[in-house]
Amino acid sequence: MARPTPSSPTDIAGAPPARPARDLQGCLVHDLRGKLRAAGLRPTRQRVALGWLLFAKGDRHVTAERLFEEAAASRVPISLATVYNTLHQFTQAGLLREIAIDGSKTWFDTNLTSHHHFLIEETNALVDIPGAQVVIGRVPEPPAGLAIERIDVVVRLRKA
Repeated sequence: MARPTPSSPTDIAGAPPARPARDLQGCLVHDLRGKLRAAGLRPTRQRVALGWLLFAKGDRHVTAERLFEEAAASRVPISLATVYNTLHQFTQAGLLREIAIDGSKTWFDTNLTSHHHFLIEETNALVDIPGAQVVIGRVPEPPAGLAIERIDVVVRLRKA
């Protein structure tokens, strides 16, 4: 007897597969390669490995140094320069959002929705603030020929 072939991403019993983090379904590596191709990036071994570390854990904030440490712990042979280059390529392709604070520290955010951040100064950790919880009152007119792309609000926290 021939085995039925599902017409949608479901298993034979008809139940949808468990969804990994973000909008990836099925085999995470296969879906990640498709996501990279759709963003105009060639799915190299290093991009796929870093993409796995970034997107398999759900929405998160990561620095290049932290991602490099995670790659080393996962035995992914990669240089810090390649991590930086890949994070910037992912950002330019619209897969990540870059958050630079004081010009000294840069985080990369996998959450692309409209939102803002708390910065916990003691630990240098970022925590999402839903966009609707921050109301922007008056925004200055941008210089001629320029348009506001987005407004990032960072609320700094310290122990009371």
